[in-house]
Amino acid sequence: MTQNPWTRQQSPTPGPQQPGPSPQPADVTPRGPSAPQHGVPAPAEDQRLPKFAIPVADTLWWVGVHGGAGETTMSLLLPGTRAANHRWPIPPPPVPTPVILVARTHGSGLRAAQRAAIEWASGVVQGVAVLGLVLIADAPGRLPRVLDDFADIVGGGVPRVWDIPWIEEWRRGEAPTPENTPDEVFEVLESIYALRASNPADYPAPY
Repeated sequence: MTQNPWTRQQSPTPGPQQPGPSPQPADVTPRGPSAPQHGVPAPAEDQRLPKFAIPVADTLWWVGVHGGAGETTMSLLLPGTRAANHRWPIPPPPVPTPVILVARTHGSGLRAAQRAAIEWASGVVQGVAVLGLVLIADAPGRLPRVLDDFADIVGGGVPRVWDIPWIEEWRRGEAPTPENTPDEVFEVLESIYALRASNPADYPAPY
């Protein structure tokens, strides 16, 4: 069986092992709207993300909603998924392709995430199923209250939100590896895997 890339490899511990409960992924229950909504006005044309055609909805795409959002990093963490280069990947009908928005937690990143969420919610983006939003910390430490509150507002416009902490090794340009990736990130990846696995017909595996 192919190793699940969303699960951290655990080092074996010497001696007899006692059976214990299997670890549970983070909650994947939708918290915001799971589909476009009637009456949501579309952003102006110059405020929308560009689109590009893909031949088939065969994988999960990361849509960075602004430059430097981290979509390429997320695609490296989940082999088989793809970075959309700040665009909506549009397959032919009828099956939509699953996408996850990616943004940094600074003010401009959150505003860009809000615009993308509104664009999707308005219904002008046909052919994508937005699963949620990954917010990647733009600096170490806690978010200022004003940004934390704004992140809550933005998160209310998408089905789910996952948080990635500040990782100094990544800032220095090191490629993500199991050694420099904290447990919080693996929990996010396992949650996304569980979401995909819960409905494989709609969200195909990246392998």
